[in-house]
Amino acid sequence: MIIQFLVAMVATAAFSVLYSVPRKNILPGAVAGGVGWIIYFTLEKVGADTIVYAFTSAFFLGVISRICAVLFKTPVTLYLLPGIFPIVPGAGIYYTAYYFFMNDMASFAKNATETTKIALAISFGIIFALSIPHGVFSLLSKLKKD
Repeated sequence: MIIQFLVAMVATAAFSVLYSVPRKNILPGAVAGGVGWIIYFTLEKVGADTIVYAFTSAFFLGVISRICAVLFKTPVTLYLLPGIFPIVPGAGIYYTAYYFFMNDMASFAKNATETTKIALAISFGIIFALSIPHGVFSLLSKLKKD
């Protein structure tokens, strides 16, 4: 599990560099991406439903990103966009397109359904995390000052 966490952190950090995230914000973003992946990976391994592990990991990634944004006084997107990279269903998207172009409609439909469920669960996880009132997170900045 430590290797999984480290690889997710490296992937998130690399994606942060690609998005020109300031250097001081790369490490917190990489940790957020690593935590998001560990939640995703752990829930998947214990047999949780696809929607549950995608939603939960995206939700916690959104919360961690908001915490980092308040603590470092930066936009949430500096942590959220690169942090989502490990949990996006890239292989599912690839195979969906592959089966479509190979005219294997049964496999296409199966992959498209699963990939869409994961993508929507990730979207709703982010939406729910971003809908938490800002006042909850602004308490952190007050605690940091003390």
